[in-house]
Amino acid sequence: MFGNQTIIVLAGTLLLGIAAGLVGTFAVLRRRALAGDVVAHSALPGLCLAFLAFESRSILVLLTGALLSGLLGALTVSMLKRFTRLRDDAAQGIVLSVFYGAGIALTRSIQNHYRNESGADLETFIIGRAATMLKTDVLQIAVVVLITSAIVLLLYKELKLLSFDEQFCRVQGWSATALDVLLMFLTAVTVVVGLPAVGVVLTAALLITPAAAARFWTDRLSHMMLIACTVGGVSGIVGTLISSRFDGLPTGPLIVLTSTTIFVLSWLLAPHRGWLWKSNQPEDMERYLPWMNAADESDGA
Repeated sequence: MFGNQTIIVLAGTLLLGIAAGLVGTFAVLRRRALAGDVVAHSALPGLCLAFLAFESRSILVLLTGALLSGLLGALTVSMLKRFTRLRDDAAQGIVLSVFYGAGIALTRSIQNHYRNESGADLETFIIGRAATMLKTDVLQIAVVVLITSAIVLLLYKELKLLSFDEQFCRVQGWSATALDVLLMFLTAVTVVVGLPAVGVVLTAALLITPAAAARFWTDRLSHMMLIACTVGGVSGIVGTLISSRFDGLPTGPLIVLTSTTIFVLSWLLAPHRGWLWKSNQPEDMERYLPWMNAADESDGA
């Protein structure tokens, strides 16, 4: 029914969606939604520098450079917050813009210098090109999923404490800083592995949207993680199938649009937290009763 390449892309996007949902859960709970965006945009200059240093388009070489650059971007944000009066969003915005601007400049310079070499086409990492995913890419994503899942399972209680009560986590003797650094590293690895599929621009959306959608359905961390992984995996499959069905439609943006659709449906339909549920609850009208009573009394006076 599907060609070999389609099956490879399906497997890769499914695993990528699972990894993004798993790591994105903690990013949402820790209110680090923009951290993935910073890492993704900061990864671009490292990717270009790795190409220039080794003159190789080996995915391992490029993603190693991207990972180092992404971690440097995250570290720069932390340093700006610590040694300046900049707020978190301002520091993230500055780092994101500077690193991404440097990456775009390096990309164009490489394109001009290696004009006749198709291997130097690094612009595909900006918006992604999942249709060209190889078996080696899928294996890399599978390794990331396995390692991430193992770390989360081993440190589940500690990460849960960190996400909901950082002070109590410290009282229990755990280093909140070390756990936070570990989560940032997992986020950076997941983001970098997703670059070939969905690109720099859309990786953060894939990381955050499934977890944000899952938050509407449950208050339990374990359930939220499962739902986020499911949403991410389903988004990867549906986006890939639509892209394979209609020529000219890129896979990465379709995956993000699918996860966004699920997010909107969750916001509307989720029990207890969905907009439709809340709007139909009688107790919500009680907030207006004092105003209504006050209006009646003023009319009677």
